[in-house]
Amino acid sequence: MYILLALIAACSLGVALHFLMPRRDLRGVAVTPAIATATAAAVYTIMQWSGIGEGDVWLWVASIGAGILLAAAATAAITARRTRHDALEKQALGI
Repeated sequence: MYILLALIAACSLGVALHFLMPRRDLRGVAVTPAIATATAAAVYTIMQWSGIGEGDVWLWVASIGAGILLAAAATAAITARRTRHDALEKQALGI
């Protein structure tokens, strides 16, 4: 059940990250929190299976931290790709 606390924290921080990163109009509002939550769930589960207990602070730091870092990187990549794609489409359409 403690995994829910990590997932809620990762999702909340993912929402904040979405609004802190530039060009948020080029991506969906749920993309960044979803990436952060899914990553945190995977890291938390893998660390639990490897024997790290719920009382260990590194379980929490690694799962939430990895979720936020990967979400930030993926969001930046998605935004950059969308910007390039939109510029190419405008050029192709002569706008």
